[in-house]
Amino acid sequence: MVFRSSSGISSVNERAATPETGLVSGRQHALDGLRTIAVAGVFLFHTATELIPGGFIGVDVFFTLSGFVITLLILKERLATGRLRLGVFYAKRLARLWPALLALCAVILAVGLLFPASGWGGQEGFVLPAAGYVMNLAHFGVFGNSITGETLGPTWTLAVEEQFYLVWPPLLLLMLRFWNLRAVTWITAGLAGAFLLERFVLVALGAPLGRLYNGPDTRADELLIGCALALLFTCVRRGSTLHGSLQAVARWGAPLAAGILVAAVFLLKEPDTPGLWFSVFWTAGPTVLSLLAAMLIGSLVLQPAGFMVRFLSHPWLAGPGRDLSYAMYLWHIPVYLLLMPLIPELPVRIALAAVLTVLLACASFRLVERPLRRWANERLEPAVVRPAPADAPERELVSVGRGT
Repeated sequence: MVFRSSSGISSVNERAATPETGLVSGRQHALDGLRTIAVAGVFLFHTATELIPGGFIGVDVFFTLSGFVITLLILKERLATGRLRLGVFYAKRLARLWPALLALCAVILAVGLLFPASGWGGQEGFVLPAAGYVMNLAHFGVFGNSITGETLGPTWTLAVEEQFYLVWPPLLLLMLRFWNLRAVTWITAGLAGAFLLERFVLVALGAPLGRLYNGPDTRADELLIGCALALLFTCVRRGSTLHGSLQAVARWGAPLAAGILVAAVFLLKEPDTPGLWFSVFWTAGPTVLSLLAAMLIGSLVLQPAGFMVRFLSHPWLAGPGRDLSYAMYLWHIPVYLLLMPLIPELPVRIALAAVLTVLLACASFRLVERPLRRWANERLEPAVVRPAPADAPERELVSVGRGT
């Protein structure tokens, strides 16, 4: 995802060719493995809820990891070129995400029209909110009566992310024009705290669960925590005192965060009835889960030779997380709902749904996502990867790469 710059004295062009983003260098395969674990948790949450009531935590992990990775990508391009071409950024993001989503919508719509009695029948009204990245708004009634979305219901998370990324890249670039990375890191953390405070106010005012669950603002703190972590790791210089302190925290923080998250997957259930636990959870719960995810993500970066990194970097975990996790997330609910009236035995249904989900994800990746992504990159990449101007920001490049 991001590349480390060469050491010693080098030209601006050489720095642009191999930019460094602090502590993160090269693709982090363990994070791909973490994606696989997260999507498996969401799958089991939707299919074996009684056994895995806390599988929803996979969504909190995804939000935090998404903020972390996207912010690193933005900083990488800014290092390489001295700026971020927002139009190209959004075009590449659409090329990465939209084709698989549109293919899913088209298949569900076609099958539902041909076989209206199937589990995909009657889904026409959900296609536009899903394809337009507004399913989260539909869930809490912005367009009228609240809907569940059924086969396309999980696209609410995609909507939250895309709405966030309409705002975050230009906001980050604006902040970086006026403040250094360290200050922007603190401001980003402060913004996360502000959204936590907003959620506290919403809970105190009696906001309905749909509003708390699906709001782009009520989930913004989770994404911002990931963004702040990426900014922090870009600030920190390898071998510095802060780097050593972070590594020390990671040694005990990684097992602690992983243990709590695993226990929560099996024991934690989202409260849906107003009361004290409802108020406490929906005020602080998303933030706490995101902080635990951030601690785990940070530990994977800080301990590249650790056991968890080796485990999550195994090709059987990292490969699906890199190539298939997005399509697996898209397809798992439609497949399960299609099988519900056909396979009454729950264990058999879950197993068959898992197999079919992986097969459809492979087809999506090979036939839709990868070809269109390559096509888009061939046209968009030259606009991104090019040497920075000679008068541009050598001081800025050094500052971003080596910390402030």
